[in-house]
Amino acid sequence: MSDTSSLSADLEKRLTRSLLVLRLGVFLVMLMWTLDKFVNPSHTGAVFNSFYGIDWLTDNLSYIIGGLELLLILAFVAGIKRRLTYGAVLIIHGISTFASYKLYMTPFDSLLFFAAWPMLAACLALYWLRDWDELYVWPARNNT
Repeated sequence: MSDTSSLSADLEKRLTRSLLVLRLGVFLVMLMWTLDKFVNPSHTGAVFNSFYGIDWLTDNLSYIIGGLELLLILAFVAGIKRRLTYGAVLIIHGISTFASYKLYMTPFDSLLFFAAWPMLAACLALYWLRDWDELYVWPARNNT
C-alpha cells in the first residue's frame, strides 16, 4: 500500500503475512469446491437444486461454472485486481453461507456448515484489508 508509513515495519510485516495466510486458506477451500464441479458435477447439480432451487443445472453447465470459478480464484490467490476478485469471492461465499440458513436452525445436525462463518469473516477481512495484502501478489504493488 502506498500509505504504509503509518504502520510500523514490524506490524506491516505481520499484517502482510497474516493476510497471505488468510488468502491461501480461503483459496484452498474455494479450490476444493471448484474442483468438485469437475470431479462430481452431479453433486454440483444437487447443491444448486437444494440450496438455490435450480434444478436444470447440467454437467456441462457445471463445467462452465467450474471453469469461470477457477479463473476467479486463481486471480484471487495471485492478488490480481483485488477489489474485484476479493469482492467476488466474498459475494460468492456470502451467498452460499446465507443460502444454507435452514441448516443453522438445527445446528447439531449440521455442524460442518458453521465453518462457513469464519471463512466468511476471513473473506470480509481480506476485502477490507486488501490494500495491505501485498505479499506474493501480482503485480507487486498498487493493484486495488
